[in-house]
Amino acid sequence: MDKSKLAGQKRQGEITVFWFRRDLRLEDNRGLTEALRSGIPVLPLFIFDTNITEELPALDARITFIHEHLSRLDLQLKKQNSSLWVYQGEPQKLFQHLIGEQPVSAVYTNRDYEPYARERDEQIARMLGERGISFHSIRDQVIFHESDILKTDGNPYRVFTPYKRQWMKELHPESLKSFPAPTRGFLPGSRQLPSLEKLGFQPSDLKVRPYDTSSLNAYHELRDYPAADATTHLSPHLRFGTVSIRKIVRLALEKNETFLGELIWREFFMQVLYHYPHVVNNNFDRRYNGIRWRNDEKEFERWCRGKTGYPMVDAGMRELNHSGSMHNRVRMVCASFLCKHLLIDWRWGEAYFAEKLLDFELSSNNGNWQWAAGTGCDAAPYFRVFNPEAQLDRFDKKRAYIRKWIPEWGSPDYPPPLVEHAFARKRALEVYKKGLEDQIPE
Repeated sequence: MDKSKLAGQKRQGEITVFWFRRDLRLEDNRGLTEALRSGIPVLPLFIFDTNITEELPALDARITFIHEHLSRLDLQLKKQNSSLWVYQGEPQKLFQHLIGEQPVSAVYTNRDYEPYARERDEQIARMLGERGISFHSIRDQVIFHESDILKTDGNPYRVFTPYKRQWMKELHPESLKSFPAPTRGFLPGSRQLPSLEKLGFQPSDLKVRPYDTSSLNAYHELRDYPAADATTHLSPHLRFGTVSIRKIVRLALEKNETFLGELIWREFFMQVLYHYPHVVNNNFDRRYNGIRWRNDEKEFERWCRGKTGYPMVDAGMRELNHSGSMHNRVRMVCASFLCKHLLIDWRWGEAYFAEKLLDFELSSNNGNWQWAAGTGCDAAPYFRVFNPEAQLDRFDKKRAYIRKWIPEWGSPDYPPPLVEHAFARKRALEVYKKGLEDQIPE
């Protein structure tokens, strides 16, 4: 018998699963493309992982955003006589159930680099392998895998600039190849997408803004001015994969080198998290373990509410609380203020941002907080303390950003500064210096 016919008979009735996660699109989806190339009908799957979602409030704008894009995916699939299969629960148990009900021959997904996701995927791959089912983890949310850009000695980079230089050297047209949206190959059938309410969530009025790349040509000139609103709003879309990183890098190469640098920072922090997972809960640079944080809860509460008496800090925190977003320059000012003016542990601020930010991504949030605190990889030196008043004068001269978020600014209702800048700077330098001298072993 012809071997190709034998192979066809062997595969008859089997299906391939593609597991959507941080890639909520059909277009230019590398893992999905690989799954469809198998020639076996593809079951499109999404799981609301309760190990993650149980830690979220019922009214979470990020879940609303995810659900909206799942609905779009489902509509696209229905045009091809298919549907998105949506489950809620622990992924490993759900896969055990799925492969007990369906003749699954392989599972494809796009790779996730966070510690929990890596452990989860390893367990699922092991479980599937024991049952003769292959598990394929494909590079999609980054241009380069965590070990594609290494130093000549084989170790990961700890400093951004040489990492960026090597990243650019390794970049080739093949790295940015796009994959068209599929028009066939999905498992036929019709299923109903569960509502947010059925999943235990409530629709949020807080919306993720559409991304806008029209301002990219002037990005390097306007990106530091929060009142200009000249950023792309791409970060949540890259976080949840509603747009391909390859598409955006191609655009950045064409439009703006400065913006391309921001995309490379994103990958730098991802590979830092991969190679140094201790950063999730600990200082990247262990020399700073001896810092004695003040951790004043009342002062932290005033920072959270935007009541510190420093307008740039307060406007940023109010923007975050109201919109789930904050301008990048202001994020640095707010983070530096918490860690160095108030001497509050960066982990407190990182957790608050993680709760509020629509674009929350563990690697970038952690990396940027540790950068601001001086404890991180290629961080700002500990003796660099942002002056919030100088930042305000430089980047919001007309006070347009301040007036937008602090209506009582300039009136008796606005509080005086929580701490005087010169005093806070001197105190921070003393505490950091002593912390370096009194290192605490892990």
